[in-house]
Amino acid sequence: MPSSVQIVASLKHEAGGPSYSVPALSQTLNTNGVSTSLCALELDEAARFGFQVLKERRSRLPLLRQLGYSRSLKRRVFSHAAQGEILHSHGLWLMPNIYPAWAVSKHRAAGAKLVHSPRGMLGEAARRISWWKKEPIWWLWQREALRVADCLHATAESEYLEIRQAGLINPVAIIPNGIDLPSIHALPDRRNRAQRQVLSLGRIHPKKGLDRLLHAWAKIEETVPDWSLKLVGNAEVGHDIELKALAQKLGLRRFTLEGPSFGETKWQVYHDADVFVLPTLNENFGITVAEALASGLPVISTKGAPWGGLESHLCGWWIDHGVEPLATALVSAMRMSPGQRAEMGQRGRDWMGRDFAWPAIGAEMASVYRWLKLGDTIPSCIRLN
Repeated sequence: MPSSVQIVASLKHEAGGPSYSVPALSQTLNTNGVSTSLCALELDEAARFGFQVLKERRSRLPLLRQLGYSRSLKRRVFSHAAQGEILHSHGLWLMPNIYPAWAVSKHRAAGAKLVHSPRGMLGEAARRISWWKKEPIWWLWQREALRVADCLHATAESEYLEIRQAGLINPVAIIPNGIDLPSIHALPDRRNRAQRQVLSLGRIHPKKGLDRLLHAWAKIEETVPDWSLKLVGNAEVGHDIELKALAQKLGLRRFTLEGPSFGETKWQVYHDADVFVLPTLNENFGITVAEALASGLPVISTKGAPWGGLESHLCGWWIDHGVEPLATALVSAMRMSPGQRAEMGQRGRDWMGRDFAWPAIGAEMASVYRWLKLGDTIPSCIRLN
């Protein structure tokens, strides 16, 4: 069986979805017979892993530090490539997303292979954010680093299209992220609550469309006196301050914005909610949607995230961008009976268990690795066109 090393800049909780999905993928690859280690520049001190995770030193010089420059990580990545391993890079725009391409290009003769997961960072909306920093990196290093990959990894059809729109013609494996389902015994009975809650959990960042959600809530708040809106997440670029100012301007009365929650506390936040909403502008996957569905919540998501299955599986709403579609979907969800919402939530949880369980996801990625290294039959998840 092939061996692999996963490379990601940060495993801090604040880094969002990859801080969960990359270690979970590594763990399940190990259980599928692919010896896997993980390298990162940042770790949460309390994090515990069932496999080898190496924290590398980064430069102390401000500019180089911002780019994720790390001599020790570069050395380690080149060492793994020289041994003919599979390097799997996660993310864009930082040196940990460039080093693997350099290393594999040097050690092709040793059998080194490169898989690269852009993690939603190729999308037009994502690239517009801090474009003045990203564009020089794209033309200097990142475009070529993606072009030399033996296989690119997309978590959804929409991300596959973003890869092709970027002019990349590599083989692409379309494999979603996985999700851990909370114990069925831990799920709450939401049917007899006097007060109900709409939840949006995730990074507090302009790309998440939370300002539109506040405008939508302002339109309907007075008509739903037994409902409140709660935002939970790590604030970035001062967006929490902007949202609080907007809420005050709109005169919102049943609105709260709280800092991030992790581990069991995070699952309790989901359990305290009745409806989940992701108003994002652009998302390659949207792990919080999967978590909400696993928690038995009906979900509202914009079409900025690849969750069209919410409608086909009868467990939520997949809506156009804008204030009006958000307000309409919220009203639809809140006018349902508690029993109807519970049925939607159960359908979503069943869907997660069938199609997004980590053992199946790990087995599919392992089949991609075997195809690249051992010449096995091309997996059905691979797109060559």
